[in-house]
Amino acid sequence: MAAPVGARERDLYALRAALFGATMRVVTECGACGEVVEFDLDALQLSTPPQPSRAPARVAHDGWELEYRVPTVADLGAVADTAADAAEARRLLAARCVTAAWRDGEPRPVEELPEPLPEPLVRRLAEAAERADPGADLTLKITCPECGATTPAALDIASHLWTELDSWARDLLLDVHLLALAYGWSESSILALSPLRRRYYLELCADA
Repeated sequence: MAAPVGARERDLYALRAALFGATMRVVTECGACGEVVEFDLDALQLSTPPQPSRAPARVAHDGWELEYRVPTVADLGAVADTAADAAEARRLLAARCVTAAWRDGEPRPVEELPEPLPEPLVRRLAEAAERADPGADLTLKITCPECGATTPAALDIASHLWTELDSWARDLLLDVHLLALAYGWSESSILALSPLRRRYYLELCADA
């Protein structure tokens, strides 16, 4: 939970490649015409983006200078539990990650920061965090083959992988059901078979 968000994303892409292969099929919609757009990504390539910087970043605005660390998985979880909307989540996350503050060159306790943080400070903190941990947010620019418009598409690898795992589990349960009906085998016996042998027996059932 203390890992930077970008490190978690790399681990999830590596896990996805190990479980289902490197090629990821992604489906989105064109924001202009609604056309369904499909494209492939390389999970292995995405599992090795630049390492996040461990050095605190600094930003300044209106007499304030703030030192800021990159958000962690724990930070995202805490903000998700309390924020009412995306704007509040950004402000809470920015404030949570400030580690030191100066006002007109004089050190100030972090507790004395304006509440809520001014939007220009929040924006600069977010930009600094994005530069320090570039793997934390993957937003692609997708060109629609139908109308040619460009649509930004943010990829949430956690949700994407969870959907794939859910689909894989459902397919496996269906295989167990079909083989149990055909051969009277127990669930444990079917799951003990290799994927190749299960597929072979399923093909025999289909041909019967």
